[in-house]
Amino acid sequence: MRLICLNGWGGKLHDELIPYITSSDPDILCLQEVVHTPEAKREWLNYRDHGTELPQRANFFRDVMDALPDHVAIFCPAARGDLWDGDTRYDSQWGLATFVRRSFAVVAQSQGFVHGAFSANGYGEHPRSRTGHAVRIFDFATGQPAVIAHMHGLRDLAGKHDTPARLEQAKNLVKLVRNVAEEGDRIIVCGDFNVHPDSETFAVLSDLDLVELVTGRGFTDTRTSLYTKPNRYADYLLVNPAVTVDRFDVVREPEVSDHCPLLLEFS
Repeated sequence: MRLICLNGWGGKLHDELIPYITSSDPDILCLQEVVHTPEAKREWLNYRDHGTELPQRANFFRDVMDALPDHVAIFCPAARGDLWDGDTRYDSQWGLATFVRRSFAVVAQSQGFVHGAFSANGYGEHPRSRTGHAVRIFDFATGQPAVIAHMHGLRDLAGKHDTPARLEQAKNLVKLVRNVAEEGDRIIVCGDFNVHPDSETFAVLSDLDLVELVTGRGFTDTRTSLYTKPNRYADYLLVNPAVTVDRFDVVREPEVSDHCPLLLEFS
């Protein structure tokens, strides 16, 4: 089974990202920073925040659905805010999405907020609301279930150090997993956690008997050349002992975001 976890950067590198996803053909795609603007008239809109303007793929969620037609797509919004086409404003939903190949059965799922609550009238003040999603899937080929969960960790303008909010966020992620996991299940937890490798987040996740693979397998960062700041760890992937890791990689090429995709092949 092949899983890819990726912060999609709002689809900013659409022309590179979509071919990568199509050719990689993951069984499960865990995607963060997903934009969903159903009423948009253009393919690109702009996000504006205190003098910063960033291009966003207006219907990034739909773009990825079209690239993976054999997958069930589940969008989990964290907030609805403004995107702009010149002076024209659009209500746009922002969050994360999970894509599961249709040949697997989604037998349970848990969606909820790891930080904050849904913001319907703007993205809100930092640290903004963040959501998580866990699915329990059944693989008919092997006759085995697996639990896959991911989150987009909160962004604190002061940095990636531990805070009470981040501690609570980790506990909430564990709750999401426990809502669907059963005794003996293979469990995989991943995402853009926005924490340092020594974060207490991982001590909390160890309650699920998880081992972290990015630092554990010697990878020194999870960012591409498009990210120029220090502290280059952001994305992590953890597995429990029931997971047999056939292959794990932090994918450097092609660059499809300012984050590297995390690729896991497991049985």
